[in-house]
Amino acid sequence: MLNSAFDLRGVLIDLDGTLMDTAPDLAAAANAMRAEFGLPALPVGRIAAFVGKGAEVLVHRALTDDLEGRVDDETFARARAAFYRHYHAVNGTRAVVFERVPQALELLHAKGLKVACVTNKPREFTVPLLERLSLSSAFDAIVAGDDVREKKPHPAIVLAACARLNIAAAQALMIGDSVNDALAARAAGMRVVLVETGYNEGEPVATLAGTPGVDAIFPTLFEAAQWVARHTETNEPRRLTP
Repeated sequence: MLNSAFDLRGVLIDLDGTLMDTAPDLAAAANAMRAEFGLPALPVGRIAAFVGKGAEVLVHRALTDDLEGRVDDETFARARAAFYRHYHAVNGTRAVVFERVPQALELLHAKGLKVACVTNKPREFTVPLLERLSLSSAFDAIVAGDDVREKKPHPAIVLAACARLNIAAAQALMIGDSVNDALAARAAGMRVVLVETGYNEGEPVATLAGTPGVDAIFPTLFEAAQWVARHTETNEPRRLTP
């Protein structure tokens, strides 16, 4: 839990595994890509374990069926083109917004907080996905993986989100589903809480409990938002306290 108060102005929220379950879409695209290379389909859960460091890393992992796997540049170029083509075709068709996510976003806004979606997913997929599932209007800013030079766990993307919200990193809280979210947030000097609905590269997010930089873990985004709301005062400055 948080051990000190701080001036809270904004909340940054991850997309895949935090706002919605996108694994079915990603698995469909990844397996269609694998089929073009004569490879058998992988289970959705296996593809989900490859999510977290952006689409390009996902392509390497899905093609090799290995978290550390990489293919040569020529193979990667062909695979990336195939994955992007198939993902454009299925993006948002099977993804499911987690229960009470719209209410969670409304709750944060009701407390006067600015809210941004911060994801390693490329913008060409991020914006259409949020629009298709009626979430885009709930964010004051959307920062995608190709909007910056480095993806999470590098802090560049969360710092860019803070800049777009016109707040300091120390005034922000990150809500995500993985160690990548935690590392990015803490490297930027902001608080972070995690939810258990996501992927975390195949490891239960509960294993991160008590690790430096993880302030709390909740089953869902709505419960995380409730916690933020309970600890957010109605008068300026808004503060989170233990």
